Amino acid sequence: MMFQWLKRYMPGGIYARGLLILALPVVTLLLVVSVVFIQRHFEDVSAQMSRDMARAVNLALTMQDHPEAAVVQDGLSLGVTPVARPAVPETDLRRFYDFSGIVVTRTLYNFVPGLLRVALPNDDDVLLYVERDNRIFVVEFDRRRASPSNPHQLLVNMAFFGGLMTFISYVYLRNQLRPITRLSEVAEAFGKGRSEPYRPAGADEVRAAGWAFLDMRARIERQIEQRTMMLSGVSHDLRTPLTRMKLSLAMLDDEEREPMERDVEDMQRLLDAFLDFARGNAEAGAAEPTDVNALLRQIVEDARRGGTSVILQEVQGEGEGDVTLRPGAIRRAVENLIGNAVRYGTHCEVSLRLTAASLRIRVEDDGPGIPPERREEALRPFVRLDAARNQNAGSGVGLGLAIAADVARAHGGVLRLGHSDRLGGLCADIVIAR
Repeated sequence: MMFQWLKRYMPGGIYARGLLILALPVVTLLLVVSVVFIQRHFEDVSAQMSRDMARAVNLALTMQDHPEAAVVQDGLSLGVTPVARPAVPETDLRRFYDFSGIVVTRTLYNFVPGLLRVALPNDDDVLLYVERDNRIFVVEFDRRRASPSNPHQLLVNMAFFGGLMTFISYVYLRNQLRPITRLSEVAEAFGKGRSEPYRPAGADEVRAAGWAFLDMRARIERQIEQRTMMLSGVSHDLRTPLTRMKLSLAMLDDEEREPMERDVEDMQRLLDAFLDFARGNAEAGAAEPTDVNALLRQIVEDARRGGTSVILQEVQGEGEGDVTLRPGAIRRAVENLIGNAVRYGTHCEVSLRLTAASLRIRVEDDGPGIPPERREEALRPFVRLDAARNQNAGSGVGLGLAIAADVARAHGGVLRLGHSDRLGGLCADIVIAR
């Protein structure tokens, strides 16, 4: 629980998380090694070498008036030159990125009496301005004698090889994660009603999950096929006795025939509705790139020719292009929503909002609507909310919203019910991710 706040900063993708798992230990190791290296190599070694040079400088300056001064300086590889006081710099000279120079300067000040200034102009020279016996000398020697040469090489090598090994590890990890990503894509496509070819690959655990998914997909497809075939057979078997009943009723008097014909027609309508719901999207065709605006325009025009009071609003949003859908299934869902709207109201409006991430098909009516506490119940099959919605055009079967919700789920979307602010009735939204 104490690390819950870290979740908001964690990447969401599996590739990003894999890279983080690889890079975090490498970076941590490099930081630890760098700190230890800087402490031991930059400070300790540089301090020791600078102390040795401080002793050599003190010896050369002490022997300055001795006849063997030149021999001593040559032996110590030092250059000692008298200078005037104005030649002394006002401050020490060191480049800002020369970290070992800090240790060199501090050590020389501690061990060279009379040291006025330390100049470290480059990687090759060290200049010391020292005052002895009211005289000022500039002592020059090689920088490599005061601190390790090229101390950054270890850091560069660590960074380079650490990055190289991280890249190689990421390439290998990417090959291991690719089957997981492919399995996720195929599962998402199946959730949207598309059955894409897939062959399990990768590690044993990923292969096992892939074969389990294929078995599950096969069982679901087989169950859908068996349900459709069963209900198709039931429909075929029931149509024959219904037809015989119609023929028998035709021989009766009008007074006796009409009520019974209405019952037979209701049975026929209920049977067609049940079969339509059971078939679902099986007969709606394959998913294909679809111009949703043109599809909705055609649906609305067909409904208006049938006498339905419905209009299509202008397209909203900035998205453009086709959307991969099953046109037949979307047509069935929208027609059911329009049919429900005009059954419980007098006017219906259809609108489309298309963005780069999703599409939303909205159907609004001016009917009584559905109470919020009963909207979830209204999406269930064979549920009729007649007490909540005053019917003014016949009785429904209770499958219109259920079919629309089933179509939305088959496309990886959802059907949402709400209140229409424009017309005051029900607002039904089919929301599908692109």
